[in-house]
Amino acid sequence: MKVGLFIPCYIDQFYPQVGVATLSLLEKLGCDVVYPQGQTCCGQPMANSGFEHLTHGCNELFVNHFEDFDYIVAPSGSCVLHIKDHLHVDGKEQAATHIRQRIYELAEFLTDVLKVDHLKAKFPHKVGIHQSCHGQRGLGLAQMSELVAAPFSKPQQLLQMVEGLELVELKRTDECCGFGGTFCVFEEAVSVKMGKDRIADHVNNGAEYITGNDVSCLMHLEGILRRQKSSVKVLHIAEILNAI
Repeated sequence: MKVGLFIPCYIDQFYPQVGVATLSLLEKLGCDVVYPQGQTCCGQPMANSGFEHLTHGCNELFVNHFEDFDYIVAPSGSCVLHIKDHLHVDGKEQAATHIRQRIYELAEFLTDVLKVDHLKAKFPHKVGIHQSCHGQRGLGLAQMSELVAAPFSKPQQLLQMVEGLELVELKRTDECCGFGGTFCVFEEAVSVKMGKDRIADHVNNGAEYITGNDVSCLMHLEGILRRQKSSVKVLHIAEILNAI
């Protein structure tokens, strides 16, 4: 199984350890992983701001770098959802379709493709899960609380395999953190208030760490935690699943 590793911009620039953990975890699980050196932004920031017509170059580059892989995996729900919903290239639509159908967020790749049922990971801490909106409502990584349906969570399923890890129960399991890409820039006050509310839920229920599938959301929460001088830390789920 040949896997193309897609690392989003903010992970590459600010949280490279998440990319390293993702690579290490996939290789431990037997994947033949390749990181295309020429990859750049997937175009999500422009598209989300109403400038999708400026993403053509990003789309073409993405197809050129990832069309030959069996699967494409990224430690980001939002970027994966963008590619699934928006990747189109004139003259290479077959290749674009292949990518849209074969790109996975890390947790869903582990649960749905690799069918992981055991992990050699150890993390003896109390952890709260932040369910990011794109992953939950766009990719279906977890059940939405507003639906009258049986609960499930792919990130939780994986974290329960980690030795010593205790998941804390939150009151509002799928509430938005307020990041929202450029929303946190244009609606700063609302964004910060939403982030503080999310953090309070984790802190009040005893979390030592907050984890999730999107570093963008975790970055937003981490900034608030630092300003609050809190001892609570954030870690991407890849870092915990790869911990020994």
